[in-house]
Amino acid sequence: MRVKILRDDLVTYLAEHDLTKKWAKCRVLFEADPFYPSLHVELLEPKDRRIYSMRLDRKYRALFIYLGNQEVEIVAFTNHYK
Repeated sequence: MRVKILRDDLVTYLAEHDLTKKWAKCRVLFEADPFYPSLHVELLEPKDRRIYSMRLDRKYRALFIYLGNQEVEIVAFTNHYK
């Protein structure tokens, strides 16, 4: 599985929330095994939108979509509790 290069706004969000290193680790794990247990990958509701979530840490999630050809695109990083 390959993660598409992040948009500039997402890179800025990671830097502002001190998540750059956590994202780098999660990306490596995800690309090696998209269902690595600590990532907690799940399909979000409503399921017909096909938006998935993976855990960066207890507080932050990465939302992504599958593009096909073994590639995903991160569409947002979110605070899980807001």
